[in-house]
Amino acid sequence: MGSYALGKQETILWALSEFDRGSTCLDVGACDGIWQILLGDNFVMDAVEAFEPNAQKLQGYRTVYNMDIDDLKYEWYDLIIFGDVIEHMEVEKAQRVLNYAYMRCTDMIVAVPFLYEQGAIYGNKWEIHIQDDLTKEKFMERYPGFEPIVEFDNYAYYHKGGKG
Repeated sequence: MGSYALGKQETILWALSEFDRGSTCLDVGACDGIWQILLGDNFVMDAVEAFEPNAQKLQGYRTVYNMDIDDLKYEWYDLIIFGDVIEHMEVEKAQRVLNYAYMRCTDMIVAVPFLYEQGAIYGNKWEIHIQDDLTKEKFMERYPGFEPIVEFDNYAYYHKGGKG
């Protein structure tokens, strides 16, 4: 599928203002590699993509991990991007993945659509929206410790509350 354009420019400007050139970044659920295209000149980027046909097409990343993010173990990234990812996971799994990442990065971006149903796309089961009930309130309840970068009625970008 890919990510949405809504709020992306504000989020890019936020990321560029928060991190030095050459900072490390993990792009979770990289799909079509849009974050590498938009930020790759400023970050040293790795990608995680569970859907093998997408992973094989990704370019410009230092390393591409073709696996479920829940199975990837890593030490540290300056920035971790979950661009349209958590809605594809059960709540408990998403909480586990975000908690693991929260302690292993300076900051993170979590982009999430609200109240958005979606099935498999192009035979990709990873595209199914399991948390299609997310709202701003449910996001904050299920995933405490985040603050908005930018919010709209149907979509938002969040980051860690406070630095480090």
